[in-house]
Amino acid sequence: MLVTDILSALPLVRGTQDPLFRQLYAQIKDAILRGTLGAGMQLPPTRELARLLSVSRQTVLNAYDQLSAEGYLHGAVGKGTFISDHLAQAAPGPHAARTTQTTQAPMRPLSARGDAYAGAMESVGFHQGKLRPFRVSMPSLDLFPFDVWSRLEGRRWRHPDYHMGYSDPAGYAPLRELLCVYLRASRGVNCTPEQVVITSGSQQGLYLLSQLLLAPGDEVWIESPGYQGASAPLFAAGATVRTVPVTADGMDVAYGIANYPGASMVLATPSHQLPLGVTMSLQRRLELLRWAAARRAWIIEDDYDSEYRYTGPPLASLQSLDRAGCVLYVGTLSKVLFPGLRLGYIVAPPALVEPVVRAKAVMDRHTAIVPQMVLADFMADGHFGRHIRRTREAYGERRVALLDAIASRLGGQVAVGPSDAGLDLALHFLRGHDEATVVARALEQGIETRALAYYANRMATPACAFAPGLLLGFSSLTSAQIRHGVEVLAKVLKAPS
Repeated sequence: MLVTDILSALPLVRGTQDPLFRQLYAQIKDAILRGTLGAGMQLPPTRELARLLSVSRQTVLNAYDQLSAEGYLHGAVGKGTFISDHLAQAAPGPHAARTTQTTQAPMRPLSARGDAYAGAMESVGFHQGKLRPFRVSMPSLDLFPFDVWSRLEGRRWRHPDYHMGYSDPAGYAPLRELLCVYLRASRGVNCTPEQVVITSGSQQGLYLLSQLLLAPGDEVWIESPGYQGASAPLFAAGATVRTVPVTADGMDVAYGIANYPGASMVLATPSHQLPLGVTMSLQRRLELLRWAAARRAWIIEDDYDSEYRYTGPPLASLQSLDRAGCVLYVGTLSKVLFPGLRLGYIVAPPALVEPVVRAKAVMDRHTAIVPQMVLADFMADGHFGRHIRRTREAYGERRVALLDAIASRLGGQVAVGPSDAGLDLALHFLRGHDEATVVARALEQGIETRALAYYANRMATPACAFAPGLLLGFSSLTSAQIRHGVEVLAKVLKAPS
């Protein structure tokens, strides 16, 4: 096929935002890379190609100039324009398949580590679509003072300072100081500002610690059932993940010690367990700390929504009881403020601060600085404390609305789990309903629920049995939405299976 025939058939679309010369440039470049146009071929003169394509000569000139600047073409006055000779080895040949984004397999297999990374979050569900009852673990965005946040952010952009350059990997110093004061007052965390490391959400904190502290094959305890997103970094690190059952007193520490005494790490949510909602008893906390100190094992305390306790003040953290320096406290601001903020933190034992900060620098140099600065202003001006008090009161009212609706419409169908804390509530079936069927039927009617079986981590061993049921989120819903959602669930549960 002649070069003119190839070029005259190039598809150019008029009336789009993409200029014609950019389209022509891209089409010729693609033909060269695919080998349709080979090295040394002479392209037609600009006037001739413009006539063939019914475009202006300037369009062709601009396309040729761009291709020449990038090394695809070369030419000389009086000789013509040619495809560069050095592309002969780069072109895959005239019959090579065109590479597209729909390619089914990579050029070569992923590494074993790459497989672990790519598969670690495979079964983790993500929020999609508009908000519906009963979306889990979702704060109420309608209660957040976005006008205040916008004003504070605008002030930072209007008056940039030296902090707008590369920043400390550990985070914005004023924010670390304010978080330290807050955590000491509200959660009893023993820390200095130097021990606080700002992360891009608690997920990054868990990943960073898994990579830093675990060798492939190290045993780690996790709660079962438990949040799979928190355990995913452990799998990515190549750890041997062991499930430990959860009872009314929290993680069964005695079970873990008896079955996996050589573990190197424990991932726990002692203040409010997801999804069952239980709190680890003081006896088990002390038992876990004694074992970890003797074993020289790390404990990662994932304290994801402890601000929201409705029957008394928030409980003191496990870290506040630690005397051996074995607890790493990980928190998030996604549940208190809004998930899109992607700010979390680690409170590391003094001996680990420097390694954690250095590892953080390897990962992403530092977390975005402007959100940190705005949050520091938000806290310093008192908005943070007011927002927590306001949302705690609102969520408490929504919790009562959910409990009342369940008592009224689902009595005899479900048993209610602990409800004194958090953004969600666990229900356990009393009449042998199939979780998957209930979830599917509810979704057909616009109700979004999460089966408790979802939290059974099938990648870990062994599987732990627990009563079937649902997890319902209530914090982002109005009382009317809650009552409607329970009404729909009542009809689903009463329908023949």
